Amino acid sequence: MNGFVAYLVATLGCLIGVAGIVVAVVAARKGRKATRPAAPADPFRDTDSDALRGDPRTLKPGDIVEIRQVSYAVRGSVQVNEGGWSWAEHLLDTVEGDKRWLSVEEDPDLELVLWTAEPAATITPGAPTLDFAGRRYSSEESGQARFTATGSTGLDPSGTLRYHDYRAQGGERLSFEAYGQAGWEVARGEELHRADVMVYPQAGPEAS
Repeated sequence: MNGFVAYLVATLGCLIGVAGIVVAVVAARKGRKATRPAAPADPFRDTDSDALRGDPRTLKPGDIVEIRQVSYAVRGSVQVNEGGWSWAEHLLDTVEGDKRWLSVEEDPDLELVLWTAEPAATITPGAPTLDFAGRRYSSEESGQARFTATGSTGLDPSGTLRYHDYRAQGGERLSFEAYGQAGWEVARGEELHRADVMVYPQAGPEAS
């Protein structure tokens, strides 16, 4: 009998020991998960401007953006992805009906460009240089990407986008975009300084 009791005690001790090891392993794994380092942040990001003037990276339909003392409503937004690269284009509208596009890209610094459509333009992309409106533009980059659209943009909710970008001396831009099977749309772009843009976020539907 004493031997049997001793056997039970030894067996119980082993089970308790195994349970303790399992608990310790689980706790260690949870501890490692809890202390996983955060994704690296850009050490040169201008967080002061974001706090004072709003963050253009977070623009969405319904927001108000002021550019050089002109107020625009964000009618719709297009998120573009090409491989691991992404940028945003926002359709802006004034109370007078003046429509522009604002592109927001980190390359790696924040890059803001205000675009004006040129619907009467008859030029097409592809040549190394193009002359338009008295300026000569040089080809910079081209490609094909996927997009998703929200708000009022006049585009499908998602699809493909072809683009070809040109740049002139002084930083002026010339852009060609073709959504889906549509033809090329031409726009001239002007680079903006961070101080040119003030963002006024508006409460979205989820906040009502």
